[in-house]
Amino acid sequence: MMLADRGQASRRPRGGAPRRPPLPLPVLPSPRAGTMVYGLAAIDSSGRIADRTVIRALGWKPGTRLHIREGAGVIVVRLDRQGVFTVSGQGHLHLPAAVRHWCGLTAGDRVFLAANPADGLLVVHPPSALDAMVVAAHAEALGGGQA
Repeated sequence: MMLADRGQASRRPRGGAPRRPPLPLPVLPSPRAGTMVYGLAAIDSSGRIADRTVIRALGWKPGTRLHIREGAGVIVVRLDRQGVFTVSGQGHLHLPAAVRHWCGLTAGDRVFLAANPADGLLVVHPPSALDAMVVAAHAEALGGGQA
């Protein structure tokens, strides 16, 4: 054995493999703290969203009066005793044509539903809003690179 080999051998742990630094640990997400309820649904040709799970979580029953508006590319739906829109007799949400047009929604489009039962609020995210959120999240996760 050569002198240089002895120096290397003395730095190796038993078994002969060189020591490596520990692997980095991933950052784990925080435990869920909120009470948001989520859904994914398709819009039919009349603008109906047939996801009763989210509507039930909000406590909205057929006939419940709602206020529906567009804001920042999403559709905001709130309980409003004087609202002109209502939950259908089947327990579905019907998005008016004007709101669908503002957000570029057509029959068959899938929307992401985010409900906050504590506030009686439902936000409907059309595909364009989802695209923007996903691109931003991917850019952050990938360090500013392309998604």
